[in-house]
Amino acid sequence: MKLIEYHEASPEVRAVFDDIMAKRKTDSVNNFWKALAHDPVTLRRTWASIQEVMSAGELDPLVKELIYIAVSATNGCEYCIASHSASATAKGMTDKMFTELMAVVGMANETNRLVAGYRVPVDERFKQTDQ
Repeated sequence: MKLIEYHEASPEVRAVFDDIMAKRKTDSVNNFWKALAHDPVTLRRTWASIQEVMSAGELDPLVKELIYIAVSATNGCEYCIASHSASATAKGMTDKMFTELMAVVGMANETNRLVAGYRVPVDERFKQTDQ
């Protein structure tokens, strides 16, 4: 699918692109947003959602980026791994942090598959109880 460049975008899409560039303090829009521009409703909704979810909250912004990388690695999304690795690096992620993160992702995927394959029941002491 062809990416929609700024000069080709509808006024509705340009408004979202302008907001992305202003909030990210850049003069360009990532290819992800250019692809979503084929559906302005999805573009606008996704941009609003990502701002809300990835903003500072109980989790530090770097932690959120690390989680995003972990999920993206598990899902095999090369684009998201690259994009969020760049963002995490800008927020302080080091090469050693990335290496350790990938070790945790690999271990979690391995043990998750073993548990699923063996159909291991959850220990009673790990189950949350209503309080």
